[in-house]
Amino acid sequence: MFNRGFLYFICAVSAMGGLLFGYDWVVIGGAKPFYELYFGISDSPVMQGVAMSTALVGCLIGAMVAGSAADKYGRKPLLMLSAVLFTVSAIATGLFNDFTLFNIARFIGGVGIGVASALAPMYIAEVSPPEIRGRMVSLNQMTIVLGILGAQVVNMLLARDTSVAESQAWNLEWGWRWMFWAETVPAALFLMMSFFIPESPVYILEVRGKKLEVRDDSQPQKFSLTSHLSPLTSKKYRKVLVLGLVIAVFQQWCGTNVIFNYAQEIFVGAGYDVDGMFIDIVITGIANVLFTFVALYTIEKWGRRTLILIGAGGLGLIYMTLGTCYFFEVKGVMMVALVVAAISVYAMTLGPVTWTLLAEIFPHRVRGIAMATCTFALWVGCCTLTFSFPSMNAALGSSGTFWIYSAICVCAFVFLWNRCPETKGKTLEELEKELIKY
Repeated sequence: MFNRGFLYFICAVSAMGGLLFGYDWVVIGGAKPFYELYFGISDSPVMQGVAMSTALVGCLIGAMVAGSAADKYGRKPLLMLSAVLFTVSAIATGLFNDFTLFNIARFIGGVGIGVASALAPMYIAEVSPPEIRGRMVSLNQMTIVLGILGAQVVNMLLARDTSVAESQAWNLEWGWRWMFWAETVPAALFLMMSFFIPESPVYILEVRGKKLEVRDDSQPQKFSLTSHLSPLTSKKYRKVLVLGLVIAVFQQWCGTNVIFNYAQEIFVGAGYDVDGMFIDIVITGIANVLFTFVALYTIEKWGRRTLILIGAGGLGLIYMTLGTCYFFEVKGVMMVALVVAAISVYAMTLGPVTWTLLAEIFPHRVRGIAMATCTFALWVGCCTLTFSFPSMNAALGSSGTFWIYSAICVCAFVFLWNRCPETKGKTLEELEKELIKY
């Protein structure tokens, strides 16, 4: 027996990190045309790349330190820290008039994303009973896609008609600022509500409890990332670590997230103008939310293994078809339908299942650092995907680019078919005995 109401409350609060993760990650896409003109970088691809990637660098840093720090200081303080970082970044990004300070503010927000993306699903998995753990961890993905949709809608509402001089002046001076400032409301709410959630029971009983048993007060206590990593790289954890890294990187290299980051190039290539592009972006956001709801009801019935295989195989087929349509210069609704199909398959499979599996497959002794390592790998995958798409698209065309994503999905399907276990309905202790050979 457990208090469902309290459980839902603390999981919802923790998952607000996902909401801010989704919003902060996508909001810059709508602000991009305006802050580039404001800062005078519209003709500088290098500076444009810096502005788009600064937060991703912060994500890498945040993810890298989150796990080991969470094992030392606890899950709750790190979640509260991410809330502070989100709040500071939201205010500062829209406030600064200097491009360097703008990027520093984006970096701070990126650190918040890295910490929240590593800690929120792990915290939810540790407080949830096994029979609903998958659904509760998927709640984190639901808040991510709600944050993405929220950013898309806010961007669309705040961006005024660029053909009108007064509206263009608003966009350049204030519109892009308010896109970032709008994040302050959920960020401040996350910070306030995080005071009312408890520390993870796994951290209290297992991690902190063992520290108290072996503590020697005569010796200075030092924080060492290397000492936290060394158990994870030992032989008995190697196979499960490789599995986690592949799952994490594949969630990005499957290619779906380029649709959010480079929506303009994708939809313009499909024959749509700028106004039509904004509408199509919101359509993909709605599909993202709807099919994440589907995941909440299927992840405990169909299982994690089934869903992740459906995701890899389904996206491989869709991208092969999408690439072929680009090759034969198909335009219009058909292309939007394929993009929406890709988003839908991703939303009900790889999106939520990745975070669920990563939170489940590692034993408690290394869960914090393992989750952080895999999240770090995920953000490396995100960076390489984001940076490689323009070059691939220019060199190979949209058809060749999506054919490569299709091939990656097929390779991942084969690997996951042979290596990915089913974890639904099992306690974390049962999974540890099955996956780790002592």
